[in-house]
Amino acid sequence: MVHLITGPKGSGKTQQMIELANEKVKTAEGNVVLIKKSHRDTLSVDFKIRAICMADYQDITTLEELVGFLYGMVAGNHDIDTIFIDGVLKQADITLDNLSDFMQQLAKISKDNNIEFYISVSAEKEKIPGIDNPDYHVLY
Repeated sequence: MVHLITGPKGSGKTQQMIELANEKVKTAEGNVVLIKKSHRDTLSVDFKIRAICMADYQDITTLEELVGFLYGMVAGNHDIDTIFIDGVLKQADITLDNLSDFMQQLAKISKDNNIEFYISVSAEKEKIPGIDNPDYHVLY
């Protein structure tokens, strides 16, 4: 399942993601991963969560490379239970126009590997194309 947290820039989505990740790690049967663009705000992330800063992987610049990165994480760690991706529109070359493609690929990874995804999107849910899918769940 792909869960979405939507809202305009500055509406507190990052803090919501961190709080959700901190709660999830308490009950998760496997590992929890939080992917962020920068190291900012990672001090409040529970130490049991694997925080990944994409600024450390600057060569990942396209949607396909990011999906490959996610597949590599999953292949290298079969214990991943949940992956949080904060500010998805800041990752690689993801835009509102290709976000639907990215979410479809996340849904496939989710089904094939029993992994939950939580992504935050800096946009109102009404402006996100392709959001009407049973594999997606809008939280906010």
